[in-house]
Formats: sequence, C-alpha cells, structure tokens
Amino acid sequence: MTKFFRKDARMTIAMSPSPAVSPRVQMTAQQRACLEQIARRQTSPQRLVRRAKILLARETGVTQCHVMRQLHLKRGTVQRWGRRWGVLAPKLAQMATEEGSATALTTILVGALADHPRAGTPATLTAEQIVQMVAVACADPADSGRPVRHWTPREVAEEVRKRGIMETISPRRVGRFFPSGGCAAASGRVLAQRHAG
Repeated sequence: MTKFFRKDARMTIAMSPSPAVSPRVQMTAQQRACLEQIARRQTSPQRLVRRAKILLARETGVTQCHVMRQLHLKRGTVQRWGRRWGVLAPKLAQMATEEGSATALTTILVGALADHPRAGTPATLTAEQIVQMVAVACADPADSGRPVRHWTPREVAEEVRKRGIMETISPRRVGRFFPSGGCAAASGRVLAQRHAG
C-alpha cells in the first residue's frame, strides 16, 4: 500500500507543470539607454549599477537563475527589483507619452533604484549635543566638581543632564561614543580615536 502512494506521488510531481518563470521586464529603448548610462557611469554607486544590470539582464529575457549566477546575487534581490520595475512601469509609460527628457527619466530611474527610507527612530542627538558631550568627557572631572579621577559613562550622563545639554541620556548611550565604553580624562586620545575612525 505504501509503495502505491510513493509511486502516485512521484507521478503527480512528474506531471505537474514546471514552476512559473517570472515575467520578462518590459522597457522602452529610452528607458534601456538611461539604465545603461547609469550602469556605465563611473560616479554611480555600486548598488545602483547592480540594480540597473539586473533590470537590463531581465529585459533581455534571461532567467532569474542566470542573473543570480552572473551577478552573484540572491533570488530575493533579483525578484525584488523585477517587482519594483513592474510598479514603476505605469509612471514611466505616462512620462513617455508626455515626451519627458532623458535627463528627467534618468533622475526618476535613479530615485526608483535608490533604497527606500528604512524604518526606525530618527536620530535624537544633534551634532552640537554630541560635541558638547565629548567636551564634557575631555575636561578634567574636578573642574565640574566631580570627586573622580576619570569620567565614567554614568558620570558623563549625569553632568550632561546637569548642564542642560540633554534632558535625558543613559550611561549606556554615553558609552557608545567612547572607546570601550570608558571616558578617559586624557581626552586627546579619545578625540583622536573618534576622528581616525
């Protein structure tokens, strides 16, 4: 009985159609020329070059697997840019009917190939606040009335709050700005290490 089911399963797999091949990317000659320009331009960021190459390859009709092998990419990356092109195609078609310039089209394509803004909380510290915090850590703790020889992240956090530089900041967050979480009073080293990196 078990052999019957195995054989039946093999026959079902053999008779089922091959997995769907993702559709070919459709584009006009002007769109192709703009993508080729992006891919060739020396100043284009590599991520844009790679994405333009994905679309150009998919437009020729090669399979996703071929693009993955040629460009050393994962399947999801190739699929994502094919889908993105599909969403962008109606806007590009409308622009073609309005006879937009090649420069405007290239600008739109560069924007479409760019990364979407990532989710997450925006930066909450300004550059000025960071500089002021580093200045606190670079000063002698005794000048601030602290009875310690070296700053600790907790001491810096308390002093930053006391001076009104920031309303709230945790010692852990302060520690991220200094090597190994320490705030040495011999601060020339601290600043040199921050600027060297």
